[in-house]
Amino acid sequence: MSVAVQVTLYLNASDHWHNRPLHLAILEMLRQEGAYGAVALHGVAGFLGRGPLHSAHLVDVKGDLPVVVVFVDLPEHVERLLPRLREMAPGRLLVRENVQLEQEVEHL
Repeated sequence: MSVAVQVTLYLNASDHWHNRPLHLAILEMLRQEGAYGAVALHGVAGFLGRGPLHSAHLVDVKGDLPVVVVFVDLPEHVERLLPRLREMAPGRLLVRENVQLEQEVEHL
């Protein structure tokens, strides 16, 4: 087993970076920077901070639904990426936690 770092960012679907959806811009940046892997997950309901609860309805899907971006990488790589993530998602919740890899993969 190895130690790695998992980073989770809590965003809104309406968040943008240079006229692109923020979650896609973050995924693209992580890929360009050689992060091992990442995923963006759209939530069906959620809230950020003290904001209102938003939920998906079949008829009325707005851009204020939650999006969570999660990636796992080596500690030194995460340290290098965190300043850029803070720049791209100011004021958004960013969580870093040490994790134990139960099954290792080739590229990490």
